[in-house]
Amino acid sequence: MHASIARFGPDDYPRLVERIRARKADGWTALYDAIGVYLDGADSQDGRKVMLLYTDGGDTRSSMSFPNLIDLLKASDVTVYAIGALEHQSASTKNEQRMLLQQIADVTGGQAFFPLSIKELDRMYEKVAAEIRAQYTLGYVSTNPKMDGAWRKLEIRVARKDGRDYRVRSRRGYFGPAKPTAK
Repeated sequence: MHASIARFGPDDYPRLVERIRARKADGWTALYDAIGVYLDGADSQDGRKVMLLYTDGGDTRSSMSFPNLIDLLKASDVTVYAIGALEHQSASTKNEQRMLLQQIADVTGGQAFFPLSIKELDRMYEKVAAEIRAQYTLGYVSTNPKMDGAWRKLEIRVARKDGRDYRVRSRRGYFGPAKPTAK
């Protein structure tokens, strides 16, 4: 496994895309563990957190399970954009890994992209950059007073005066506050 964890600004994105193009998958990946390492470090950072995940989708070595990863993603404030380079895989493997990457992105309010070739990376980068520029941050105060730490589903809808809905992509929910534990 090789995990690169660093902070970059928009001016660095073209250089990063070139670095991604130069990488070759070797088939030994602890993908879930690598995402967990990033989430752990991002927890202490200020500002908006976006993870651009470029992968062949496979996880062959992680100690973390997929359900545990999903729970970590739900508890984080990171938005994941996954780019799945799945073009060299069998149809059944490709479908399975596509679904996993889609779930990783969806749970965070992000999006998954699946280029058919490395040549499409520039277009994928542009889509991600456009999506990030078009985002809004909304906040609200819950009326649910329970201190149970339970998952609370969230649905955001925006309607125009003409009755047509806007397309909204957002996190699926959040964990409510938990009672402090006695020490």
